[in-house]
Amino acid sequence: MSKIIAISNQKGGVGKTTTAISLSGCFSKLGYSILLIDMDPQGNATRGIGLDPTAIRKNLFDALSGTTDINKVIKKTQTKGVDVLPSNLKLATLESTIGGVEKPFNLLKECLTKISKPYDFIIIDCPPSLGLLNLNALCAANSVIIPVQCEYYAMEAVAQILSSISKVQKEYNPDLEILGFLLTMYDSRIKLATEVTTEIRGLFREKTFVTQIPRNISLAEAPFYGKPVNIFRPKATGSLAYLSLAKEILNG
Repeated sequence: MSKIIAISNQKGGVGKTTTAISLSGCFSKLGYSILLIDMDPQGNATRGIGLDPTAIRKNLFDALSGTTDINKVIKKTQTKGVDVLPSNLKLATLESTIGGVEKPFNLLKECLTKISKPYDFIIIDCPPSLGLLNLNALCAANSVIIPVQCEYYAMEAVAQILSSISKVQKEYNPDLEILGFLLTMYDSRIKLATEVTTEIRGLFREKTFVTQIPRNISLAEAPFYGKPVNIFRPKATGSLAYLSLAKEILNG
C-alpha cells in the first residue's frame, strides 16, 4: 500500500513544490516508485518535473471531475521512477464544476483507489490555500509535511495550518498524522532564521525534522531544467539536504 504524503502550508513561497519534487527525486534515487500529484492550479510541480502544463490535454481536473480514468491522466517524467498527475489552471474551476457531488472533499481519495500501478510513495503538492483542493489532499493523505520558511510570519502560518489539519482529523480523516515540520530556506547568517528555528524546535521538538533545507541556488535553478535537484546537481547542498530528509523519513 502506498504511503501518501501531502506537502501543505497555506502560505505561499515556503518551499512546498520544491519539497514535493525534490523528495520525489530522492526517493526514486533510493529505489522507490513515486507518483507526484500536482494539486496546485498554477502547475508548478508539473512544470518543475519537466512537463508543460499548457500542452497537456487531460489532467488532474479531468480525473477529479469524473470525466477521465485517472490512469489515463498519469504521465511519465524524464526522472526514472517518478510519474506525475499533472494540473493546470483548469483545476481552479473544480469547485464550480462539481456542485452536486455529495462528498467533494473525498474526490482525490476515491480517485487514488482506482490507480492500477502500485507506487511506494504518493506525494501531493498542495496549493497555497485552505480551500477544496487542499482539503482533498489532506483527506487522501496518510501524513502531512509542513514546510516552514525561516522568516517573520512563519508562526502565524503554522497556527493556521495546524487548525486546518485538526479540523480534517476530527471531521474527515482521523488517521492523518503530522509527519513533521520542515525548516526551509535556512540561512545561519540571518538572526531571524535562527530564532524561528529555535522557536519551532522548542514547540514541536518531536515533530520537527532534524534535516533543515538551506537557501541554495541549485534549488531555484532545478525547476527550469525540469529535474529534481538531486539529478540536476547531485552534490549541491540543497540536493544533499533533501536526500538526508528522504532517509530521515524512511528511517522514522
